[in-house]
Amino acid sequence: MNNSTRNLKMKKLLIATTALVATAGMASADITISGSAGAGFYSGLDTKAATTPPTYSGDGIYSNAGVDFAMSGATDNGITFSASVNFDTANTEIDTGDFELDAVDGGAAGLGAVSMSGAFGTLTFDEGGIDNLYSDATTHDMSYSTTVGSVSLTVGHSVGASGTDTDLGKETSFSASTTQSGMAFTLTGSETTAGTSASLAMSYALNDTVTITADTDQVAGKESVQTIGASTTLNGVSVSIESANNSTWDVDLGYTAGGFALTYGVDETDGWTATATAALGGGATFAAGVNDEDSMYAGVSFAF
Repeated sequence: MNNSTRNLKMKKLLIATTALVATAGMASADITISGSAGAGFYSGLDTKAATTPPTYSGDGIYSNAGVDFAMSGATDNGITFSASVNFDTANTEIDTGDFELDAVDGGAAGLGAVSMSGAFGTLTFDEGGIDNLYSDATTHDMSYSTTVGSVSLTVGHSVGASGTDTDLGKETSFSASTTQSGMAFTLTGSETTAGTSASLAMSYALNDTVTITADTDQVAGKESVQTIGASTTLNGVSVSIESANNSTWDVDLGYTAGGFALTYGVDETDGWTATATAALGGGATFAAGVNDEDSMYAGVSFAF
């Protein structure tokens, strides 16, 4: 074998080895791109203004689109990590769940949560973007979750006002959940400048169709509220009832068949909502809703 042939084989081996190493590195990292869009009509939606009573919008249309980049990978010692970036158009969005007209997006890129997971649990960082585990208000900067035996634990914390050394804005919340003998228990709490709030919830499935729920909720500075409820689902029809010792109650009805769903809910104030959704195929969904305040929306959303 002459030198030129040997050199050629060495080059081919080097190229193949480099490609193998690169492929192995690529296998431990992944970037997923997804998109969404929506458009439709609305009328009389809550404008979320800080006034009493609330103000409502006139008639209008909404349209928006966004692209999300989800990135994940793993270190050599088995710690996985992830991050996300999103781009939203500067157009109008609506909150169909609360019949609210959201603020117009800024049309800029946004950084989502950055997390690391391993045998130690999951540590997540997202300045002002993590939900308080008790109130669902998006206020926390970081969270940690792990499992101890059969108990799932999560703690969230707000470090404080950005760029200051004061305790302004600092708060902590936690959640602990477990299932024992068919009964699921969830304890949540929050410590803020207003004081300590806590809630203990329980659910038990009597059979395949009926579930009983109960909880006691103590908001900081207020009387505790106890709630009991029951829900059942049979042949696509669902019924859920809840009643509390503060004279509040609500009843929710639902029906699903194929890609079609109807819901209706009413409470002690005679406030009601009715919604309908239908899967159109190809990632498209039609949704419409109306409530007792003459708020309504109708439109189509797309997932890419």
